[in-house]
Amino acid sequence: MASLIPGAYIYDAVRTPRGKGKKDGSLHEITALDLSRQVLKGLKDRNGLDTALVDDVAFGCVTPVGEQGGDIARAAVLAAGYAETTGGIQVNRFCASGLEAINIAAGKVISGEATMAIGGGVEAMSRVPMGSDGGAWAIDVNAAFPTYFVPQGVSADMIATKWGFSRADVDAYAVESHKRSAQSWAEGRFKKSILPVKDQMGVTRLDYDETIRPNTDMQTLGGLNPSFAMMGEMAFDAVINQRYPEIERVNHVHTPGNSSAIVDGAAAVLIGSAEAAALSGLKPRARIKGMASIGSEPSIMLTGPSFATEKVLKKLGMSVSDIDLYELNEAFASVVLRYMQALDIPHDKINVCGGAIAMGHPLGATGAMILGTVLDELERTGKGTALVTLCVGGGMATATVIERI
Repeated sequence: MASLIPGAYIYDAVRTPRGKGKKDGSLHEITALDLSRQVLKGLKDRNGLDTALVDDVAFGCVTPVGEQGGDIARAAVLAAGYAETTGGIQVNRFCASGLEAINIAAGKVISGEATMAIGGGVEAMSRVPMGSDGGAWAIDVNAAFPTYFVPQGVSADMIATKWGFSRADVDAYAVESHKRSAQSWAEGRFKKSILPVKDQMGVTRLDYDETIRPNTDMQTLGGLNPSFAMMGEMAFDAVINQRYPEIERVNHVHTPGNSSAIVDGAAAVLIGSAEAAALSGLKPRARIKGMASIGSEPSIMLTGPSFATEKVLKKLGMSVSDIDLYELNEAFASVVLRYMQALDIPHDKINVCGGAIAMGHPLGATGAMILGTVLDELERTGKGTALVTLCVGGGMATATVIERI
């Protein structure tokens, strides 16, 4: 192997399948701690990893209360049998938490604080419901009033309205998400990274993404009612119209069928310095070229990915056309449609293996999951560079560029 330049390298990436985030989901009886433990143990076992080389573990978790509260990263480190010298930190940047955790781990490596570190995340949404941790922004008038707070779904519908995406547009995108996800599973594109989840008896509980519906079509989706029209009528349409007075009326186009599915899951990415290759005996798979996080207008809230992308590309002296593959979390269909429109990215370069509309969005883990997915796809296709990004509640975004070794 040629000599590596200084920086942060990705040595491996694993994830669980995504289980339906309801009481009848296959992972409902598996705790967030056990999901975390299994991905950390998977990294250790399949790489023969000396965990004393791992200085820290950063894990995203968006609803850190109850059984997934406290510092779940440190609890998972201990449960997975890592060296007691390996630390752990819980990270919350809402939907980008998993990617932010990777960037934190990479930053530790780049700075010299860590030789190896792990970034990842977890969310057991069937056991710890989204929003059960509360939050000041939505309920404290000192934050909500001056920023024109509305729920995310209303923001997604405003994006569709403001930039001209119809119900047919968002439904068509959702159909393609299911089609690509099903095709990717059929072709074995995820097999390199998937760790089947087992129960305490060692029985496999889930080894595939549970919410994909391969037969989804426009007719099926067309029968679903808008999810956020009632919220809008209650007051929130009027609120966001104050922020965007040029819009006469919000067109509510998002439904459960063209929004991300609620699921359980975990993921972990092993990151190390160039020197870590010799110490661990492992070969890096990719280099982290650049990272960026931004704040954006908080009421519409979900337009940040294009700004984070522009920021990181400018720092790297790169252009949009220099990136071979893009991954943007499919929080809502309009988010991806606006991103492609804003940056002139063709659909055949983004979310090529499907996305969260089909496979689900386990909040704290998704960023780490989609980075692993695009790394596998770079290797499968022989392409060179990829950019991963996610929109974030409250008006933020995080982006990371990787380069295949």
